[in-house]
Amino acid sequence: VGQCVLQWKQRLKKMAGPSKKTQKYDRQLRLWGDHGQNALERARVCLVNASATGTEILKNLVLPGIGSFTILDDKKIVAADFGNNFFLPPGTLGQSRAEVACAALCELNEFVNGDFVDDSLEKVLDDNPGFFHTFSLVIITQPAEHSLLRLAAFLWQAKIPLLVVRSYGMVGFLRLVTHEHTVIEAHPDNALPDLRLVDPFEELLEFSSKIDIDGLSDADHAHVPFVIILLQAIQKWRGEHCGALPTSRADKDSLRAAINAMIRQDENGFPKDEVNFQEALNNVNVAVAPASIPSAIRELIEEQDSRALQSDASDFWVMTKALAEFVRDHGVMPLPGAIPDMTCSSDNYLRLQEAYKSKAGKDQAVILARIQSLLLSIERPPEAIPEADVRMFCKNAAFLNVIRTSSLAQEYSPDTFKKSEIDSQLEDPSSVAAWYVLLRAADRFNATHGHYPGSFDGGLEEDVVNLTQSVTQLVQEWGMDVNINEDQIHEMCRFGASELHTVAAFIGGTAAHEAIKIVTKQFVPVNNTYIFNAASGAGAIFQF
Repeated sequence: VGQCVLQWKQRLKKMAGPSKKTQKYDRQLRLWGDHGQNALERARVCLVNASATGTEILKNLVLPGIGSFTILDDKKIVAADFGNNFFLPPGTLGQSRAEVACAALCELNEFVNGDFVDDSLEKVLDDNPGFFHTFSLVIITQPAEHSLLRLAAFLWQAKIPLLVVRSYGMVGFLRLVTHEHTVIEAHPDNALPDLRLVDPFEELLEFSSKIDIDGLSDADHAHVPFVIILLQAIQKWRGEHCGALPTSRADKDSLRAAINAMIRQDENGFPKDEVNFQEALNNVNVAVAPASIPSAIRELIEEQDSRALQSDASDFWVMTKALAEFVRDHGVMPLPGAIPDMTCSSDNYLRLQEAYKSKAGKDQAVILARIQSLLLSIERPPEAIPEADVRMFCKNAAFLNVIRTSSLAQEYSPDTFKKSEIDSQLEDPSSVAAWYVLLRAADRFNATHGHYPGSFDGGLEEDVVNLTQSVTQLVQEWGMDVNINEDQIHEMCRFGASELHTVAAFIGGTAAHEAIKIVTKQFVPVNNTYIFNAASGAGAIFQF
């Protein structure tokens, strides 16, 4: 009876149509799926400083439905805030910046919870550093160097990811700091299908054997899946060449000629326009490539083989250990089971799809059994990793990714700073690498003089001289012999540490993208520093 009631409730739910939340998030659900949306809605984000950049980041997290956010900021709203921060409305002069921004951002999405703490970062770090333990991600904007390094050190120890985001004049800056970030659903662009035509599996061979291409009607002939055309053509070619694969250009041309010969002719002796055969010709290179282990995956497998699985291992590493065992025993990756769109009949497509899904399901069952065995070996229940997660892992196993960044302490130490990332680029005046040096020098200038270069009226030339000294000191500490363009030093002083809304909006949107990647564990985040020059539209990634 209970089962009947449950089925009836599910039927009524379907009849009622999509929920208000599903309708609201329909477009993004197509990007990262229900499980990605659920991860987003479970996330708790802390923003330190409700600057223009900070509120732009939160805007782009609140709209897609981040679970909750908390703003930490003790500043009061000043007149200058009205010029670049759209979430601080007129009439709020002198009020708490955190409180006003929080209220405005909450109006964007009724499903998101917002909160604020009207305290300074330094006070929280002194009195209640455990405050940060409740967050999935901490984002800090427009930070003072001393406070930034204190926060970064604490979060690094707590293994909580940190995003540092700055908008400084015409320069945007983003830095991800995380011990380790694992990605299963990388969503690679232009990924090639894994068709296994060189070493076909039983289900595919069985389906192919039921299709006699030469004996089909003209209509059916034009709707044979290109996968079957290629499979039969490769098998015939190998039979004529002692089982060898077509590897050279001449071999592949010979295979293409054999496929062209399979195209039927019209009454005038001209080849018919059979799109499925053209698709087969276009995919020859993909079809004849043997199944291989991607180099990045091989490195992960070797890493797992070199160490024992610990009881506190994440689900990702347990599944990767099982993958390593599968690859060692079978010599190939588990079949993803997906096939590309193609010109063929619906019946043929569904039957072909079923063949690939059947084989993929068998591979997933093998890996699931290994995962359950591994979980038992580290005294965890075998059902600790859901079967749905295993299916997703196997489907995306060829594109697993692990991001490990350096800490800010390593970056800010002259002994461990990776100067090779910018050394050669500083010789190019159009490179954005110079802006990294200038941002670091501006922070040093601020620590020494109590203000950022050019941030006060008058004294600009004096600030240029002092900033030049800061740059010189910095590059000498790094052991580099380079000169920063004088025009860029002057420009940095003219910026006056201003936060332009257009730059804040761009780098804020970029940071929000990275934040979503981190909390959903989908797509590959930047590793680890992105710098954008709004004046030229140029950007670059550095791994400091």
